[in-house]
Amino acid sequence: GHYARILNDTEIEKLSLDKVTISDFKQNKLELEAKRNWDLFYKRNRGNFFKDRHWTKREFEELANETSKENEQSVLLEVGCGAGNFMFPLISEGVNFYFYACDFSPRAVELVKANELYDSSICNAFVCDITQDDLANVIPVGTISISTLIFVLSAIHPEKMLFALKNIYKVLKPNGILLFRDYGLYDQAMLRFKPGHKLSENFYVRQDGTRAFYFSEEYLGKLMVEAGFEVIAN
Repeated sequence: GHYARILNDTEIEKLSLDKVTISDFKQNKLELEAKRNWDLFYKRNRGNFFKDRHWTKREFEELANETSKENEQSVLLEVGCGAGNFMFPLISEGVNFYFYACDFSPRAVELVKANELYDSSICNAFVCDITQDDLANVIPVGTISISTLIFVLSAIHPEKMLFALKNIYKVLKPNGILLFRDYGLYDQAMLRFKPGHKLSENFYVRQDGTRAFYFSEEYLGKLMVEAGFEVIAN
């Protein structure tokens, strides 16, 4: 599980001084421009920023168990797929999965479809803002074996997180699994923010306009349970 770091005196003082939050006007502007800012991010980085996640089967026992099933095709959903860095290592290993991959950045979805491993007979990549678009418009309800949400929820406005999680929950099978990983409270990245980047408690904006929320285990647990999930490991 993630346990918040014990802060030293300097870090405690730094956080206590950073009380000023960005104006409502600027916050609303960032919310309206979120898709554009991520589109620009993918334009600049073109999929090079995130390493392919070849650690996934080692990291997630549930994924290894699912890939070992020989007779049935499992269905995986990669939410906030970016350039497909979770999906493509699995495809290259020849696992018996059908993949859905979505991102609210059209440029990210273009990068996925341009990848030489993309095969429309086993993949469906589509643009979707999970904070407002219904996943069930593309994915039949109750069909996903495993969904991933890796460094995605933190980029969403806290007021919209619950809707996003319920949206995913709806398309999962009754015994489906959500694999989650994200920023934790007091991570070094959080402590590096200079004054003037704070949006609200534990929610910050980077130089490029993209945002990041830093979760405590308690906050995240409550959110997951409220969305319908049972937390089986942390």
